[in-house]
Amino acid sequence: MPIKVQQDDFDLSAEVAALRAGDLRVGAVACFVGTVRDLSGGEDVAELELEHYPGMTEKSLAAIVEQAHERWDIYDALVIHRYGKLKPADQIVLVAVTSAHRGEAFAACEFIMDYLKSEAPFWKKEQTPAGARWVEARHSDEAALARWGVDKTQDE
Repeated sequence: MPIKVQQDDFDLSAEVAALRAGDLRVGAVACFVGTVRDLSGGEDVAELELEHYPGMTEKSLAAIVEQAHERWDIYDALVIHRYGKLKPADQIVLVAVTSAHRGEAFAACEFIMDYLKSEAPFWKKEQTPAGARWVEARHSDEAALARWGVDKTQDE
């Protein structure tokens, strides 16, 4: 269950190859790669800066991967999330899940990503022509997490 929070970019092919290396049970690998967009709320974005609490963020990501293991019959999962200053088109996040069959790999990958979007302790600040602004959580991200039956009050 590799969890990486890093400034450096990642190589998708190398990360997926390492995740499934030597595990002949793997019949499916589902991946999500998120990239920085050049538009947000109708405004141009020149840069996105991400901050996090080292240690706390990794612990939070590991907890949701454990939940994915409890919910689906998956073999392994990888989460890489970048922080620091990123430009449009830069890779920002990778979630990859291995399992015997695609259905469980897809579901677990989507579950982990929905969690990341609404619960992972990252703070995002966009640089726009009008200046810098903090990115607020979206209601659609909260709704995506709710469909998995995640009770956020248990974490409080």
